[in-house]
Amino acid sequence: MLREVGVRIEEATEVTQELVSAIGALLPHLSTSSPAPTEAEVREMVEAPDTVLFVARDDAGRIVGTLTLVLFRIPTAIRAWIEDVIADPAASGQHVGRLLTQAAIDEARRRGARNVDLTSRPSRETANYIYSSMGFEQRETKVYRMELETE
Repeated sequence: MLREVGVRIEEATEVTQELVSAIGALLPHLSTSSPAPTEAEVREMVEAPDTVLFVARDDAGRIVGTLTLVLFRIPTAIRAWIEDVIADPAASGQHVGRLLTQAAIDEARRRGARNVDLTSRPSRETANYIYSSMGFEQRETKVYRMELETE
């Protein structure tokens, strides 16, 4: 568990109503078009062996941020991806994003990943500054996405 004055980082190991509600409340700070995950979807994340859901708690114990780390084996290495880093704007100045990201880096290293990838929209200037200051380098690549229709 990482700790900064006022904030502690921990892995979510059980699904509680507090966790589900907190993710629902934080998600609009990242995406206004994504619906909040259901309790079953949060459970799927927490129970998946190759997914680590980190939460940041303030001194009062309130969840003020989340980060999802996904690890998977490919022929060349163990890959690690950081996804959906969300920090409550009300906790600004408490290094929530940096602490969550460092926890993910430490866990990826512990599990044998050679590197950690993430993406961030250019409009998220603070997040991009944090990632650069932590040693992440922008890659010369294109990210492609195909939207799949669900039944």
